[in-house]
Amino acid sequence: MSKMMKTVAVAGAVAAALSAHATTAVAAEKEKCFGVSMAGKNDCAAGPGTTCAGTSKVDYQGNAWTLVDKGTCMEMALPAADDGMMRKGSLEALDRDLPA
Repeated sequence: MSKMMKTVAVAGAVAAALSAHATTAVAAEKEKCFGVSMAGKNDCAAGPGTTCAGTSKVDYQGNAWTLVDKGTCMEMALPAADDGMMRKGSLEALDRDLPA
């Protein structure tokens, strides 16, 4: 392997390591917030009958989550449910607003 190829390989490895570190740091500043996603806009784990990202069926589905800035989940202003009950985000899955 030529000296140039070794240099490129080392530079690529360093760039990959730095990229992984930055991604981990950003993820550490986020938390899963259940019940705040719009239909089809969740990040993952939208409960039974769904597979992953973008699979929530209803707005504010209680068992679907979205990553939000750490510490903001339960502070988010959400519209009231059809029955007038106030909605809040949760750090755990909720039993409200589930698809029929």
